[in-house]
Amino acid sequence: MSDETTTAAVDPATLTVGPITRTDIVRFAGAGGDFNPLHHDEERARAAGFPGVFAMGQMQAGMLSRLVTERFPIAAVRAYRVRFADKVWPGDELTLRWGAETSRTDETTGEAVLDIELEAVRQTGDVAVKGRVTVAA
Repeated sequence: MSDETTTAAVDPATLTVGPITRTDIVRFAGAGGDFNPLHHDEERARAAGFPGVFAMGQMQAGMLSRLVTERFPIAAVRAYRVRFADKVWPGDELTLRWGAETSRTDETTGEAVLDIELEAVRQTGDVAVKGRVTVAA
């Protein structure tokens, strides 16, 4: 396992990242200011009942947002929501996927928008993060 997370594009609606490394987790902690010891201290993570350290959910949420920003300019994003469903461990590989798209008119602004389902899935098939983004159409 290397210290660098690899990224491989499968198609415009799918992106594979990983394997996730401890270095990735620590780098994200530094960038985001999340120094909870469960994400970097093996002993503390085990004492809390986990098998080891794990990535913070915001790390996967950030990775998942990349699917959107590769297709739309950031100025088009109107809303971004995520729900954390499963932990991501060092060694995990994530498949970031684009799901259903629904077009509608925003009732408040009258703007044409797309609501897009997103998900980050571990190599086990377990969904780590579900997301939904609204973008200007």
